[in-house]
Amino acid sequence: MTTEDFLNGQILLIDKPLHFTSFQAVNKLKYALINKAGLPKKFKIGHAGTLDPLASGLLLVCTGKFTKKISELQGQAKEYIGTFYIGATTPSYDLETEIDQNFPTEHITESLIHETVKQFLGEIDQKPPIFSAIKKDGIRLYEHARAGETVEIASRKTTIHEFEITRIALPEVDFRVVCSKGTYIRSLAYDFGKAMNSGSHLTVLRRTKIGNYDVIDAIDVNLFEQTLNPGL
Repeated sequence: MTTEDFLNGQILLIDKPLHFTSFQAVNKLKYALINKAGLPKKFKIGHAGTLDPLASGLLLVCTGKFTKKISELQGQAKEYIGTFYIGATTPSYDLETEIDQNFPTEHITESLIHETVKQFLGEIDQKPPIFSAIKKDGIRLYEHARAGETVEIASRKTTIHEFEITRIALPEVDFRVVCSKGTYIRSLAYDFGKAMNSGSHLTVLRRTKIGNYDVIDAIDVNLFEQTLNPGL
């Protein structure tokens, strides 16, 4: 692709690795395009939907005039695969924080797991995790959480289009979820454990699809620069 192609607009399918923030991934692409493809320093670039540092997978990055498509892309359904750890919770609902409480699991059967899935299909009320970037009174929730402050979080409507269990090897349960914009899979993990009179937290998360875009067609953010030809 030429410099003009990127300025006119491209949708880049990026496979974000673990421990990268979405912002870091976009910055890495930005500087590769500036330094190797010769784009101006102030060209437009942005992503269509944040992925947590502890999640990997599909990140759609728009350049140039296609940054106008970001809102439209963010509104598309997303598919995730991952793993719940049953029998324990963490304050962040994932591995960012240590386990704070353990719960019984002796009563949990494969039948109970599959039956519980049905409770989460369709439109549901979901509270975002306290460790999230949503703002409350102008301050991001994770800042309140790290300061040890208690904050009342309002629940939000979200839709789970598909939810299936793909492996059960307690305490681990693998899943695949297709959901609407604004769904927190970490909250789904927490609520899923609670619905079984136990606890749960998210240990693995990978985004595999956004609308018709598939991570199979994505390139690792670290390899992107190698695809660019200098001076195009």
